[in-house]
Amino acid sequence: QVQLVESGGGLVQPGDSLRLSCATSGRTFSSYTLGWFRQAPGKEREFAAAINWRHNTYYADSVKGRFAISRDNTKNTVYLQMNSLKPEDTAVYYCAAQGGTHYWNYTEYDYWGQGTQVTVSS
Repeated sequence: QVQLVESGGGLVQPGDSLRLSCATSGRTFSSYTLGWFRQAPGKEREFAAAINWRHNTYYADSVKGRFAISRDNTKNTVYLQMNSLKPEDTAVYYCAAQGGTHYWNYTEYDYWGQGTQVTVSS
């Protein structure tokens, strides 16, 4: 059974940092593109960051320079380091995996985690 399980979310103040983790199991994802998406209340799910099997990274403009995605295939885990957090980063963060290359398109992802809440508030 394929599983993606996110962890690391929480309540932080503006300017703080968080690191999200997504542990994968049930199959080998080393050749997959792994992505992080987020969804704020009342808004559509949006792309945040992705990393392909070559460890090339991609970011939404809204997080570029503040977030960093990485993967450790030996641990079957993908990470999202989030720095200089802002209130507008508040959302449920989801990790996902796809076998293709359209990293920005959430409909192309085959597997999803349940999400972890990130709240940025003073």
